Amino acid sequence: MVGHADEHPRRRRRIVRGARQRILASYLILLVGSTVLTDIALREVLLSRVEERVDRSLSQEVEEFRRLVRDGRDPRNGEPFGANVRAIFDVFLARNVPGEGEALFTYINGELYRSSSSAPVRTRLLREIEGLSRTGKTVRDQVQASIGEVRYLAVPVRVEGRSRGVFVVTTALRQEREEVTDALRIAVFTSLGVLALASLIAFLVAGRVLAPLRGLRDTARSISDTDLTRRIPAEGQDEIADLARTFNSMLDRLEQAFASQKDFVSDAGHELRTPITIIRGHLELMGDDPVERHETVELVTDELERMSRFVDDLLLLAKARRPDFLQAEALDLDDFARGLCLKAQALAPREWQLEATGAHGRIVADRQRLTQAVMNLATNAARHTAPGDPIEIGAELDGGYARLWVRDSGPGVPAVDRERIFERFAQADGNRRRADGAGLGLAIVRAIAEAHGGQVELDTIEGRGSRFTVIIPEETKAEA
Repeated sequence: MVGHADEHPRRRRRIVRGARQRILASYLILLVGSTVLTDIALREVLLSRVEERVDRSLSQEVEEFRRLVRDGRDPRNGEPFGANVRAIFDVFLARNVPGEGEALFTYINGELYRSSSSAPVRTRLLREIEGLSRTGKTVRDQVQASIGEVRYLAVPVRVEGRSRGVFVVTTALRQEREEVTDALRIAVFTSLGVLALASLIAFLVAGRVLAPLRGLRDTARSISDTDLTRRIPAEGQDEIADLARTFNSMLDRLEQAFASQKDFVSDAGHELRTPITIIRGHLELMGDDPVERHETVELVTDELERMSRFVDDLLLLAKARRPDFLQAEALDLDDFARGLCLKAQALAPREWQLEATGAHGRIVADRQRLTQAVMNLATNAARHTAPGDPIEIGAELDGGYARLWVRDSGPGVPAVDRERIFERFAQADGNRRRADGAGLGLAIVRAIAEAHGGQVELDTIEGRGSRFTVIIPEETKAEA
């Protein structure tokens, strides 16, 4: 019960603190913040344009009135208006129809003469412009009326050098601002819809983007020392795909390390058991006779030397998968082949021959490892031939690859053994162990060739000898 009780809070914390939720929350905060700022800025811009439009409308009406005062004529007699301000007001109000929300007011001697509307603003307006005809100044301002704020432009009417009256144009701002509010309301609802749609898309995209991370998590949870085969699908060229590929490369290295460790332990346990048993048995049965003691010491020493060689071979195979296994350098292939032939002559009394007519050129490889591989092949050839039999060591450079081979005239390799002889502890004579080898020589040759990026080929005819060829690239990609 306690475990179940603890699981629910952990699950809730994962829901709240999950990467997908954090990404979505960050996205929403950014999107909501930018939407709010955009709406505020849009409101200010629209209100500013409303005021500019109202001011232009007021100025246009005043300009038309001034043209009538300056150039107009009384339609009753065709004469200029002169000082007849009432006639000017009558003609202008008769000819002009105010726009929506506009109103025209005329004042003579501080009192309302006529207006185009019975708007309740006129009383407040009269108090605002009282004394305007005496000062002779144009006034642009706002008043608060029962219908809301009203913006007005009042100009004195000057005829023959005297102020004869006041002409006032007003516009109620409530309707204009209501239009702005309606536009903002539409913008807000549209933004909310876009926000909801964008949130859904962001949720789906975040899940798709984080899918490789969930795969990485699941893969990491499923890894154990007995199963390192799972890999994360890596598609695309983005950072998460690179992370997946990097994680897969790490798993490859771990799998190789675990496999190498497992093989080492298995091989050591398998192969060391016999010599340890032999040594223990002889030591337990060893008596006081000097001759018997001497024979026992020789036998134990021989077994210990074989165990030492075996452990060295196992360590070499374990290191073969490490990146620093090779120490590459430039080699003259012809000189290298000649040196191999000279070294092989000390292995056994055979007719050693050199075939290096196509070895003119240089390669980049590990001299010591290649020497070890070819010497293993030479030792194997000597083991399956008789004194005086010919053994050929050859080398050639062709098509960007170097080939080093050892050809013997021994019994050849049976067809059933041609695939398995490169495995550890494999012998061409079946499962019977030989006293002079543990079956690791050809496995070491293959490991060295593969470390160079190459391979080992076997060409054999049963009863007529075998040819083992190490094939490596002309330039080995290895750490120096």
